[in-house]
Amino acid sequence: MPILAGQKVSAGQLNRLQPVPYEVTGTSNLNPIPVAETDVPGALLSITTLAANAFFVATAVFAFDTISAGSTFAEGRLRVDGVNASGAARWSGPATTDFGSAAQQWSGTLAAAGSHAFQLRAAVNSGSDIQLLAAYTKLQVTIYEVP
Repeated sequence: MPILAGQKVSAGQLNRLQPVPYEVTGTSNLNPIPVAETDVPGALLSITTLAANAFFVATAVFAFDTISAGSTFAEGRLRVDGVNASGAARWSGPATTDFGSAAQQWSGTLAAAGSHAFQLRAAVNSGSDIQLLAAYTKLQVTIYEVP
C-alpha cells in the first residue's frame, strides 16, 4: 500500500519501511555430512514479520572440507517455514585436502505475518567423505515489509 501525499503515517508504517537484516553462523560441524539432508547446527533464524507479504532476500555461504576421496559433491540448502527454497549451493572436492565454500542466494515472499523459520541444511550425494565447517558457514536474511 503506497503512502499518499498529505497522509498521516503511523509508527507501524514507518517501522516497516526500513529493511531489517538478520545473521547467524553455524555452531557445530557436521562431520561427516550425511547423505540424508540434515539441519546445520545453530544455523537457524526465527524472524517475526509485522505484515503479510513481506519480501526476503537470503544469502548463505557453506564451508565444506573433504575428509577423504569418495563423495562427489556436497549441497547446502535453505528451508523456509519447513519447505526447501528452490536452488542449492553445490561444492565438489574430490581430493583429500580440498577445502572451499559455496554460496547461494534465495528470495521470496512470506504470505502471512508472524513467526518464520529460516534453516540451513546440508547433504552429500553419497558416502561420508565431506564435512561442513560451522564456524565458516553463515546465513544472512534481509526482510522488506510494505507499509
